[in-house]
Amino acid sequence: MSYTVTIQPSGHCFTVDENEAVLEAALRQGFNLSYGCRNGACGSCKGKVLSGEVYYDNPPFALEEDDKANGMALFCQAKVKSDITIEAHEIGAVKDIPVRTLPCKVSKLERLNHDVMQVELKLPSTERLQFLAGQYIDFLLPDGRRRSFSIASPPHRDDIIELHIRHIDGGRFTSEVFDKLKLKSIMRIEGPLGSFFLREDSDRPIIFMAGGTGFGPIKGMIEHALAASITRPMHIYWGARTQEDLYMHAVAKKLADNHEHIQYTPVLSDAKPEDNWQGRTGFVHEAICADINDLSNFEIYGSGPPAMIHAGTDAFKQQGLNLDNYFSDAFEFAND
Repeated sequence: MSYTVTIQPSGHCFTVDENEAVLEAALRQGFNLSYGCRNGACGSCKGKVLSGEVYYDNPPFALEEDDKANGMALFCQAKVKSDITIEAHEIGAVKDIPVRTLPCKVSKLERLNHDVMQVELKLPSTERLQFLAGQYIDFLLPDGRRRSFSIASPPHRDDIIELHIRHIDGGRFTSEVFDKLKLKSIMRIEGPLGSFFLREDSDRPIIFMAGGTGFGPIKGMIEHALAASITRPMHIYWGARTQEDLYMHAVAKKLADNHEHIQYTPVLSDAKPEDNWQGRTGFVHEAICADINDLSNFEIYGSGPPAMIHAGTDAFKQQGLNLDNYFSDAFEFAND
């Protein structure tokens, strides 16, 4: 059995299953209610029940008797017995999310190709990092250095943080990731950071332009859009040097194969003879311009090397893109 939750003042609606917490259902369906810990201890998810009835398996620590008397609830713990209407704050912009410093444990290390490592970080059971799809975190290193990496997982998978880290020749930290980092290593992170996130209040078709590991945050954005039932046309253009550099080609292809509103075009700039590449070649921004003469009605999200982002700025403007609709995340390499 499921029930309907209506959020005020937005009027957004979602369903919650029997014995499922309100916050869990909201995040699963792409609605960004404010929260902190998801275990009833911090009170960040507190809101008002305007109609209907909620209950708790165990009394939440952060809900006072005065709160209960005033109709307040902790949505990370509250479950429902009927359709309900709630008054709650929805995260709609970066400014709505606090930046936090948290410990984490390395829970997965998997080489995706010769120079890209998939790293997953597990947060303490009492903590969660709320973020918008596309944002990044900083590693806080013992000697005061910081290293930034975009989050490749969607916000509703908040029990882990997925990163795609490329090995940089001469890069001290990325060399440590590839040669020394172990499972269960403890790290400190700060986040979420950055203004690269999906603008959900638009109905424009979307072009995602990824270069190299810039595919990571774009994957997170698309997975969030699917969870939120956003069906605007989306076209992924992923530029890389060789076929091996398309380290999640099967993932991108599956997104397009399984969803009619998503297309995928890989573009190689320096394909090897042994690749026997029959697809698009050249630079990824040029492929976009060749396919779409008029970009005036589009939003473009670009993630990858600065040269790609800057080349796109000039080329897309010439083909009618309003640069207010060009959102980018340039991967600057931090030198030691």
